Amino acid sequence: MPELFSESISFFLFLAGAILLVAEAFAPGAHLFVLGVALLSAGLVGLLLPGGLGIFAPIILAVVVLALTGLTLWGYRRLDIYGGEGAAETSHSGSLRGQFGTVTERVTTTEGEVKLEDGGFNPYYRARSVEGEIEVGSEVMVVDPGGGNVVTVESVAAGDDIDRALARERDASDSDGNVASEGDSAGDGTRETDVESDRAS
Repeated sequence: MPELFSESISFFLFLAGAILLVAEAFAPGAHLFVLGVALLSAGLVGLLLPGGLGIFAPIILAVVVLALTGLTLWGYRRLDIYGGEGAAETSHSGSLRGQFGTVTERVTTTEGEVKLEDGGFNPYYRARSVEGEIEVGSEVMVVDPGGGNVVTVESVAAGDDIDRALARERDASDSDGNVASEGDSAGDGTRETDVESDRAS
C-alpha cells in the first residue's frame, strides 16, 4: 500500500510539472519553466526509484530535484531566453517615441509592419506612415506611439544621423530629468558674461 501511495504522488508531481511546462508555452515569461522542470524531475525520479530504498528514497529524490532545479535555473538565465535584463518588462507606450527601426512589411497610411531596434521581447509592431508609402528595408523613426498597438512612423533618410542623435539625446534627457534644463541655464549665464565682456572692450 505505501508503494502505491508513493507512485501516485510521483505521478501527480510528474503530471503537475508537465502542466506547468505547457502553461509556460502559453504564457511566456511567467517563469513557470523552472518549477515545471523541478516537479517533472521529482515525479520521474520518484517513479524510477525502486521501492526498497526506505529512508534513502526521499534523500535521493531531494538531491536530484535540487540539482536539476539549480541546473535548470542556471540554464534558463544563461541562455537568456527572453532577451536580457529587463527586456521582458513592460514599459509605457511613450517610450516608443523616437525609436528607430526597419520596415518589414510595406508601410502605408493605413497598414504595415516595422521592427524596432529596442522593441523588447517582440520588436515587431503594426505601423502607419505619416504620408505616402515606405518600402521594405527602409529605416524609420516612430513619431507617434499610438498606445503601443499601432505606431506612426516616418522615413529616415539614409545618412541622417542628426535626427538619430537628437532623438537619443532627448531620450537621455527625459530619463535624467531636469539635468539638461539646468545645463542650459548655466550656459545662458556664460553667454551673458561673454556679451558683457565684448561690450566693455
